[in-house]
Amino acid sequence: MTSTSSAPAFGELTVGEVVAERTFRLTRDALVRYAGASGDFNPIHYRDDVAASVGLPGVLAHGMLTMGLAVQPVVDWAGDPGRVVDYQVRFTRPVVVDPEAGATVDVVAKVGQLDSEARAARIDLTVSFDGQTVLGKAQVRVALD
Repeated sequence: MTSTSSAPAFGELTVGEVVAERTFRLTRDALVRYAGASGDFNPIHYRDDVAASVGLPGVLAHGMLTMGLAVQPVVDWAGDPGRVVDYQVRFTRPVVVDPEAGATVDVVAKVGQLDSEARAARIDLTVSFDGQTVLGKAQVRVALD
């Protein structure tokens, strides 16, 4: 299957440019589905009593789920997941998923650096929940034409 999206033109990018923005809503149901798909059945991701017993403020979204959601706007922008050649983050804060309201995660992707020799862009992600950054030094390297 071929992608219908075309890749961004390297020569048209500028440092500081926002290339993608997205808001994701997480629910407890989504956490259970992710646990099944990933095999991560740690009860801090679905049981309030267990989360409280280990000192957490509530049920937490899986870190890898948050990381996966955060990169998706860049993958969509790049037009081909194969263009993502590196992705790194630091987990700085948990995403607490309320049983009723869920949680909202906001992602803003900006061009942080351009490498003209490699024709690659470093895309810096700002990933926030409840007004606070949850992924630090979140960077995606994207190879472009």
